[in-house]
Formats: sequence, C-alpha cells, structure tokens
Amino acid sequence: MTTLCYAKKTCSIGIHVLMEEIGKPYELKLVDFSKGEQKSPEYKALNPKGKVAALVRDDGSVITEFAAIAMWLALSNPGKSLLPQDTEGMIRTIETLDFIVGTVHMLSWRMWRRPDAYLSDSNAYADLQLRGKKAMLNAFELVDEQLENRTYLMGDFSIADAALYYTEFWAVDIAGWDLPANVKKHYEEMKKRPSVIASRSLEGV
Repeated sequence: MTTLCYAKKTCSIGIHVLMEEIGKPYELKLVDFSKGEQKSPEYKALNPKGKVAALVRDDGSVITEFAAIAMWLALSNPGKSLLPQDTEGMIRTIETLDFIVGTVHMLSWRMWRRPDAYLSDSNAYADLQLRGKKAMLNAFELVDEQLENRTYLMGDFSIADAALYYTEFWAVDIAGWDLPANVKKHYEEMKKRPSVIASRSLEGV
C-alpha cells in the first residue's frame, strides 16, 4: 500500500489532500519534526533529503518533492482529473504549481518562518521576516489575478489548488495574515472539500 510520510503543518498537507481526492487506500507515517525524526537514520535512509513529503509506492520506491509527487498522483489516476489532459492546460498547471512552490513557499514563506536558516544574527530576523511576508503577499496578488472569475486556478480543481491551499493555510492559520479577495475566496472553497476537511482534521484545525 502507498504510504505518505508527512509532518504536521508542512507542505505535505497538500499531498494529503490529493490522496484524499483520489480515494484509494493509503497509509500515513508521521515524521515528528519536534523530535528531529526527519534527521533520524531511519528516515534519512528513506529520504536522504530529510524533508517531507515523501511517498513510498507499492513497490517500495520513493518519490520526493511536492511537484513530483503531485504529478505522479495525477498521471497515475487520470480518472480523477487532477491535471488537464491537453498540452496547454498541463503546461499552465505546471507553471502555476512551480510558482506556488518555488516563490510563494520557498522564496517567501521560508524567509518569514525560518530566518535562522539564512542569518546567524537574530537581531536581523525581523527585517528578513518582513521581507518574506511582503514577498509572499505580493506573490498572492499575482495568484489573485489568475483566480479572477474562477473558483479554482485552472477552472477545475487540480494539483495546483492543493499547493495553493497549503500556502493559504500557512498564511491564515499560522501567520494570521489577510489574503487578497480571490485567494481568500479560494481558501474558503477549498475548506468545503471533503479532502480538505479530512486533512484539517488530521492537522487538528
């Protein structure tokens, strides 16, 4: 059975949403960051990067990185329509997914959430966090334009929406920020989906 290695309040919640959307049996393996389990020999043997999410497939092979896992899930379950089948739709979905993971998450949120990963001087953390927040909200403004007159990023629900959801979760439920109008509407719609309800239950929110 496929196993999702996850940690609470990380980007793995987006993969959890996709697993629920697909509806096939799977197992969850919690990697407790508070105990440093992501650095344990056991987990590093599974994923040397020491990150989540990691997806262990039925044959024992492992996929890491959000975009790769999301793409594999979509392509392996074409009947769930998690990725447009036309070339243009597929390319635009990947474009959007890469922007969310690369810019909203890695470039922006990480500065706000983990200034210690970039600076040794704690006195400079506040400035870096401010820059991270500004960058993330600016990125959300671009996403907001894409969502104009749309419920979901590509029109219909796709893997890109699962990525946007986890960054919205961070911004609202962890940081307490206000989202642009269309992004806020998207977040509220996502919270109505059974897959997201299941994920939020796991997260304890």
